[in-house]
Amino acid sequence: MEAIAHRVISGRIGEGDTLDLGALQAELGVSLTALRESLKVLAAKGMVDARQKRGTFVRPRADWHLLDGDVLRWQFEFAGPPAAGAAHPLLRDLGEVRAIVEPAAVRLAAQRRTEQDIAALQTALDAMARAADGGADAVQADLAFHRALLAASHNELLERMEMVISSGLAVRDRLVHGSDRPEDPVPSHRAVLDAVRAQDPDAAESAMRTLLDQAVRDLGKVQDGHGPGLD
Repeated sequence: MEAIAHRVISGRIGEGDTLDLGALQAELGVSLTALRESLKVLAAKGMVDARQKRGTFVRPRADWHLLDGDVLRWQFEFAGPPAAGAAHPLLRDLGEVRAIVEPAAVRLAAQRRTEQDIAALQTALDAMARAADGGADAVQADLAFHRALLAASHNELLERMEMVISSGLAVRDRLVHGSDRPEDPVPSHRAVLDAVRAQDPDAAESAMRTLLDQAVRDLGKVQDGHGPGLD
């Protein structure tokens, strides 16, 4: 399934193109039954469709379920690097979404948080401090903190935004934590936690905006060539 998704998202199989199932079956070394099951999954995600006399074809990107967790992940993994010095369009979109969602979510978290929420945030922050040298542990700790923060809003729809934010945040974190001199993320996250713990919505929002500003700076360093690059 992912092999076909790769071809579609990378543009190797373009919008409106009809898939040659026989060629795909031979190339991927799978049974026709397995291939059809994979296409059913992609159809459920809005990426392909099948019509009598036309066969299976790629649907326009506007029809894709872009908020689907797999579709988001595939776009980050398969879309290919942007031009040198340019921002990855999905990372740009992610930054804009975070700037809208997370300051509002943290205000609610400051008002509604429970002791269990504080414990989850503290656990994630502690893990972040232990993973100060970056790497996979740092990425997972950051994701855990932001998931816990959305959960602390006690708004079910905001909690579901975790799917959108986490997919892009994981990619962004791998880039940033692999750079030479990223800013220490612990102080900015601790400021958010302290404000949520104190049940101060204004301070929590201000701390979150400072954190997001740092995220933009860190990513900018990578995109400007001071880190590992986007490829």
